[in-house]
Amino acid sequence: MPHTTAHAQPPRRRSAEEQTRLHQAITELWEHRITFNTMLGLKVESLDPASPRLRFDMRPELVGHFLYGRLHGGVISAALDAMGGFALTTAIGEKHPDESADQVMHRFGRMGTIDLRIDYLRQGIGRHFIASAEVTRLGGRVGSTQMRLHNDEGVLIATGAAAYIVS
Repeated sequence: MPHTTAHAQPPRRRSAEEQTRLHQAITELWEHRITFNTMLGLKVESLDPASPRLRFDMRPELVGHFLYGRLHGGVISAALDAMGGFALTTAIGEKHPDESADQVMHRFGRMGTIDLRIDYLRQGIGRHFIASAEVTRLGGRVGSTQMRLHNDEGVLIATGAAAYIVS
């Protein structure tokens, strides 16, 4: 008697319309509803889970050293922390492709930073900055990320590593 195996069905994907709704909701959350991100001026540059990115422009309110016009270290830290959370947000949306935008957005209610390490590599000088990250682990309760901050000339300013509660 031949041996047969049942093939698992791939998870159902949300429709293109629902994916657009999810992208709009994530952008609204990260750019407007998290008011500290608004104060930093963070803008979503890429929602691609493989290469999520946030961008912000240099402004006088973000200067830490008045003589040199350098970006404040706290701004660097906050931007990389936000980037790590943003990367996990896009990864969670990808991990649950069968859920509606509302269901995915509901998952972010308890997300929070539990560990953060920042390495300042160079002075924060630039016209704008791009934060990027990769998710190194996304478990049921904890997610981990590695983050980077580059200036407008592509110079690596800082790196970070963080862990977040995701459930």
